[in-house]
Amino acid sequence: MKGHEPGRITIGEAARLTGVSAKMIRYYESIGLLPAPIRAESGYRTYGAADLHTLRFVRRARDLGFSMEAIGDLLALWRDRSRSSAQVKAIALDHVAALRRRIAELEGMAGTLSDLAERCCGDERPDCPILDDLAERPDAGTSPRP
Repeated sequence: MKGHEPGRITIGEAARLTGVSAKMIRYYESIGLLPAPIRAESGYRTYGAADLHTLRFVRRARDLGFSMEAIGDLLALWRDRSRSSAQVKAIALDHVAALRRRIAELEGMAGTLSDLAERCCGDERPDCPILDDLAERPDAGTSPRP
């Protein structure tokens, strides 16, 4: 490719090597998680080894469910060699607590739906406690009816 710097690759190649779509790479650039790319003479974005490493870091953090804000904080700490591991641990433990809260919420929803499904005959009749619950309660899915 004319104007292609040695050791640099296109956005498509970066996407393939990191498992992060080109669309997400552009998004990460727009929100500052990834620095603005170097452009080839053709105007195409090009990426180097450090960019790929950052993209893999972001992808792994996303796979673990971190928010974009937390990923930004983690990236800043990763780049700061004078960081304290206590800062990183605090972010991770906050995320663990949030995940556990979400798991509890999901378990509650599953329990409610399971209870409602058990009460539903599932036959040819129109009566359905599941639909009745959804129609009557604005907080459906959080707790079963007494």
